[in-house]
Amino acid sequence: MIMPLTIRPRAEDVEGQPILRPLPSAKCRSVGPFVFFDHMLQTSYKAGQGMNIRQHPHIGLSTLTYLFEGKLQHKDSLGSDQIVDAGDVSWMTAGSAIAHVERTPETLLGSDFIMHGLQVWLASPQSHEQGPGHYSHHPAHTLPVSDNLGIKIRMIAGSGFCLQSPVPTLSPTLYAELNLQTATTLLIPTEHEERALYLLSGEAQLDGEPLEPHSLVVLPAGEEMTLFADSDCHAVLFGGAPLDGPRRMNWNFVSSDPARIDEARRRWAAGDWPTVPGESERIELP
Repeated sequence: MIMPLTIRPRAEDVEGQPILRPLPSAKCRSVGPFVFFDHMLQTSYKAGQGMNIRQHPHIGLSTLTYLFEGKLQHKDSLGSDQIVDAGDVSWMTAGSAIAHVERTPETLLGSDFIMHGLQVWLASPQSHEQGPGHYSHHPAHTLPVSDNLGIKIRMIAGSGFCLQSPVPTLSPTLYAELNLQTATTLLIPTEHEERALYLLSGEAQLDGEPLEPHSLVVLPAGEEMTLFADSDCHAVLFGGAPLDGPRRMNWNFVSSDPARIDEARRRWAAGDWPTVPGESERIELP
């Protein structure tokens, strides 16, 4: 039996929002199409304060934002302007060049609020790395849910547990939110080749071994595993088919071809990039 790989995340700060980032790491560069995983830690903001991630570029990936608490405003160079509520999916495919902004909506800044959520990046298949970008918003009520015997599963993206999300993923994908009541047990099937589990809160065991809160556990391929809740717990399970070749990641750019990343860096630095309507501030190339 192959033992699961446990990854302890590193702490980062994104425009004032504290995060934990377990992926990518030196031990694991991807799980299925997922190449980047940010846990935006539960953070209390005072009135007038909030997130403001200025205009920045992407290529070769899709971003997926999913909030447990709070709201975000998404704007991009396609002209999208969307308020994203807790439980919604905000899905943006970059194609060959896109820019976007993520900030706390004005309507939320008038009072104290709490922010908590996840943002992940999924590498596009090589056949979709170039071409036009795309944005779609999926309200919480459109995501399929299974709620039985103390176990609630919401399929954020992709498929699993006989659920299929409407989010237009580009390759076989699994991204599920799990809520388990105390003393319940969930069998994690092998329907996806690559899988990982991230424990957001609570106490749980995986095949009898305790899980560390805020740890990412990469599950062995082809092995069913059992998740047992020692207390009410909250987790996400994600993965999918392996990538169709290695990916290079540099700043906000992901590609199977290093030359495309070099070109994207040159274009962003030169200001030769699609812009978000109504936005002038931007994050400069590091």
